[in-house]
Order: sequence, then structure tokens, then C-alpha cells
Amino acid sequence: MRWDVVAWAAIALLLFAAETLAPGAFMLWMGFAAVAVFLAVLFVPGIPLLAQIGAFVVLSFVSIQVYRKWFRQHARQSDHPTLNKRAAQHVGRVVALEQPIVAGRGRVKIGDAFWVVEGPDLEIGTPVRIVGTDGVVLKVDAQA
Repeated sequence: MRWDVVAWAAIALLLFAAETLAPGAFMLWMGFAAVAVFLAVLFVPGIPLLAQIGAFVVLSFVSIQVYRKWFRQHARQSDHPTLNKRAAQHVGRVVALEQPIVAGRGRVKIGDAFWVVEGPDLEIGTPVRIVGTDGVVLKVDAQA
């Protein structure tokens, strides 16, 4: 068996194995590109090594772009979009200030957790509506 055929088969298998260890669909598509080059080298002997590598690079780039443009856009939407976004789960709630907002920062208690809030300066106990998040900081407005 020719060394280039075996090499491309090994590269494809290694990329597929690497995808199982570090999932993210990046190496999977490079593995598909390696399979395409493997098939080309298998059925069309005499392709120069530089052309094989060039084809692999181009096919990898194209296949990753196809994944990014097509498959990610058509991915199934989650029925719980805020599942791992604890701060975002509180948007829309009205809570009382645990500490006054001074210089734009204060604190509220939601359940058994304290949250840093940002908003206009307000007194302790003032009801505020959570209108957004910035990481784990809640953005609030005074409740009218």
C-alpha cells in the first residue's frame, strides 16, 4: 500500500479520535477533509504531496465554514435558553434592595443568594426591577 494513502487514512482517524476527546465539531470537519483527500489519493495515484496538503487545507477551511454557516444556524433552539445563565433567569423580577445603591452599585437578596446590582442611587428597601445582566451583575431600575 502506498504511504500517502495510509498517511491520509491515519490522519483522518486521528482527527476523528481527537474530536471524541475534545468535542466541538471542529476536528470532525477536518477529518472529513482528510477522508476526501484519502479518497482522492486512493483513486488518483500520483498527486503531488504539496497538492495533497493544499487540498486538505482548502477542504478543511471550506468544510468548517459550511458547518459554521449552515449547521450552527439551523441548530435546534433550547427550550430552556437561560438554563446555565443564573443572572439572566432573574430578568423581569421585582425585588427589594438589601443594601442601598450608592455610586451606581448595591445589593439585593434573591432566595438565599446575594447579588450585586447596578443602577441609579436608591435607598435600602426600595423595590427595583431587574432589567438586564452584565456577567453576574444585575442591572436594575427603580420600580414605578
